[in-house]
Amino acid sequence: MEQNAINGVVSLRGRQSVDATVEKVKSILLAKNVKLFAVVDHSGEARNAGLKMPDTKLLIFGNPAGGTPAMLAAPTLALDLPLKLLVREDAEAQVWVSYNTVEYLRDRHGVPAELAQKLALIGELAAAAAGNPTSANA
Repeated sequence: MEQNAINGVVSLRGRQSVDATVEKVKSILLAKNVKLFAVVDHSGEARNAGLKMPDTKLLIFGNPAGGTPAMLAAPTLALDLPLKLLVREDAEAQVWVSYNTVEYLRDRHGVPAELAQKLALIGELAAAAAGNPTSANA
């Protein structure tokens, strides 16, 4: 599985369509009792505006029991929480699953390491969504 990391953003090459990947993420979140707050359909909104964009969806999710203590310790973390996972198709019809790493969020907002670990779900979720649950070390 190809992995690309730039400025705290990791992108994993997906093995399924955008819609199948989004459905997989939804089922994983449900199984882990993590709240899905929204799915933003960027490409659908672009289409509604008369524009073309490859299939692009942003999932916004989290667990207040994990995120709240981290935000109390580092209030600006609220800029990046709830967690987000971007599922998109590129110009070559390749699907990518992208997210901000826990290390990036920790360093960006000064989150204590023990609280940042509560956000580690993002890497595991992205790897599972991309089709490789063993590559969640990003």
